Amino acid sequence: MLGFLLRLLPFWVREPLLIAVGSVLGVRIMYLAISDRDRVAAGLSVVFLVFTAVRVYVVVRALRARRDSSPAVSAGGAAADIAAKVQPQAKVQPQAKVQPQAGVGPRPVPSTPEKEPNAWGQAFAAVAVFGALAAAVWVGPKVMPSEDSTPKPASCSDGEQEALPRTYKKTPRPVTGEELCEALNRPDLAELLGTPGEIATSASGTSNTAPLTDGKVAAPEAEVSFDTYSVNVSATYNKLTTDQYVKLMKYGNEIDIRTLKVLGRPAVFASDHTMKIEINLGGGGSGGPVEQGPLARTLTVALDRQDHGGYCDITVWSESGALPNDSVLLDIAEKVLPTIPERPVR
Repeated sequence: MLGFLLRLLPFWVREPLLIAVGSVLGVRIMYLAISDRDRVAAGLSVVFLVFTAVRVYVVVRALRARRDSSPAVSAGGAAADIAAKVQPQAKVQPQAKVQPQAGVGPRPVPSTPEKEPNAWGQAFAAVAVFGALAAAVWVGPKVMPSEDSTPKPASCSDGEQEALPRTYKKTPRPVTGEELCEALNRPDLAELLGTPGEIATSASGTSNTAPLTDGKVAAPEAEVSFDTYSVNVSATYNKLTTDQYVKLMKYGNEIDIRTLKVLGRPAVFASDHTMKIEINLGGGGSGGPVEQGPLARTLTVALDRQDHGGYCDITVWSESGALPNDSVLLDIAEKVLPTIPERPVR
């Protein structure tokens, strides 16, 4: 369609327009190819520049042809004037008395050549059209409304309300997974992790119960993932105190254990490896064995200052195995823990 419209344009409009577009695109693509070291872009720019050079050659030939044809037209006009002056002298001779034959009309007079359009005016008009198109392309996105292509952070709610287990309806009611997710998925979470500018790629929360408890212990959890780190927050409403939890760590695989207090509550740092599980969705097998995943750092804090039982885990890990400083988990705990009601004394 574009080629058909270009063929409808006059020569002195079409060619300057093609030269302007080809030169601008060729130079711009060549600049981008040099800065990005892209060979494909460099080849494309060469194609545009060669195309522009061919169009310039065609226009130069057309201009030379117009200039060479001008003297020939002038010489033809002068010859016609000389013939007109010689014709009256020929009528003096006796042969001029011969009567003209019937049916013979007057000699045809050569028609006056039509005036051709101004080439410079057409070239100026082509450049003006190109400038108008460029201005429309430049100003259009700023004037016309456009959809925002900026990626938005992941949201916790998916529109479906999860049915809470029976233990969540008891008094005091524990926090739900959705509430934990809303508390964790903060606008400044990426900045707290030391990766400002990153956007959460996924956020979820589930209201689970602790395993091997017959659904009697609430264990909600939430997880928010970024390109660099993933953060998981869980709360377990059992009767295990932090001191008992630290004693159990001595029989586990936890390393780098360090006890402290966070917001006046007993807390402990520990590190352990995550589990890596492969699931084969293509059939032909159940997937690979459970492997050891990257190292994770966990901060465990009691649900109340008196440590009557129950705890909150804040875990951070990355696919690369790199871990942030412990101060990062402390900053997250100071932001998230106030949103979780303390467990009342029973």
